[in-house]
Amino acid sequence: MKVKHNLLLLTIFFVLFISCTRQEIVWSPGVAFPKENIKIGVIHPNEIFSDSLFDQAHYEGTLEMQRIIGLGDNQIIRKTNIFSGDPIASEGAIRDSIAEGANLIIAMSWGYMNVCERLAAEFPGVVFAHATGTRHNDRNFANYSIRLYQARYLSGIVAGLKTQTNRIGFVAAMDIRNSEVTSSVNAFAMGVASVNPDARVYVQVTHSWYDPMGETNAANALIAAGCDVITSHANTPAAQMAAQRAGVWAIGYNADMSAVAPEAIISSVVLNWGVLYTSFVQNIVNGTFIPQTHFYGLAEGAIDITPLARGLAPEGAKEAVLAARNRMLYEGFNIFDGVIETNDGRFIGEIGGTLSDEIILSGINWYYRTVIEL
Repeated sequence: MKVKHNLLLLTIFFVLFISCTRQEIVWSPGVAFPKENIKIGVIHPNEIFSDSLFDQAHYEGTLEMQRIIGLGDNQIIRKTNIFSGDPIASEGAIRDSIAEGANLIIAMSWGYMNVCERLAAEFPGVVFAHATGTRHNDRNFANYSIRLYQARYLSGIVAGLKTQTNRIGFVAAMDIRNSEVTSSVNAFAMGVASVNPDARVYVQVTHSWYDPMGETNAANALIAAGCDVITSHANTPAAQMAAQRAGVWAIGYNADMSAVAPEAIISSVVLNWGVLYTSFVQNIVNGTFIPQTHFYGLAEGAIDITPLARGLAPEGAKEAVLAARNRMLYEGFNIFDGVIETNDGRFIGEIGGTLSDEIILSGINWYYRTVIEL
């Protein structure tokens, strides 16, 4: 009995000793956070190695961040196929990540925004980074966005010079109420108009970020309407593949789509999420994280278009794209500059002014004058 009593006392002492000597590492604003203590919960809306090039681009971005920061695979908790339109599933995936030790959350879809905002308030010691959102708090919740409109404008130049029918199709995941999509449509149309004022951009909306069949049907409808260049703002290459089957041309999005539609893809708008995620995690390590909206674009290497396909690129496109890129990088050209005419006869902006990134991200609910919604 005495032996058991001594063993019990020894066990209690050992537990208390461990509890008292173990130091919990909790993130706090403005304090450096050792990278070896970082554990990141990464939330994907789809499977990584599916036909969602959106998820693939984000996945590659996190791998780039891991390599640059120097994080092991055991410091990444990856949740896939978490439908962003399901708040219960989204919340469950984030809570599971935190329960598994995550002190940083990277949420990779606009649809996770409300859940992230709520859970950030509940878990002040966890940092939340939300891609493409519009909200943040004053402590531990930031959002990160890419200046999509810069590369969209460049790709519009390519499409405007390529079209022979002066009808260009745009498969849009969301309608005019979603500024991320609408600003991309408008910037693309403005690029088209800069080299081909007679061309029109026709928009077909799928009302889904991920709908390969819907994207295919939308592309086919645009092609039937006479569009001979097709692009999209959606997660899969279905629209571009439909363009190849129909014998017309295409502009890719999210990643280089030349492998899936080599006979159609002239160029692709490519997003480098690694730039954003590396900056986010490095700021956590340095203690310089700022909970606000962060924008990255051409200058930071977060977005660009791929080299034009030999044999498919229209004459003069390479030179026109280079000139427009230089205007953006070195001459203060912001695309949404001055007074802009909408397709319903209104005028947006003012002489000598430019729309801010915040407005472009969340306040463009109108179409440019050359855009027609089918």
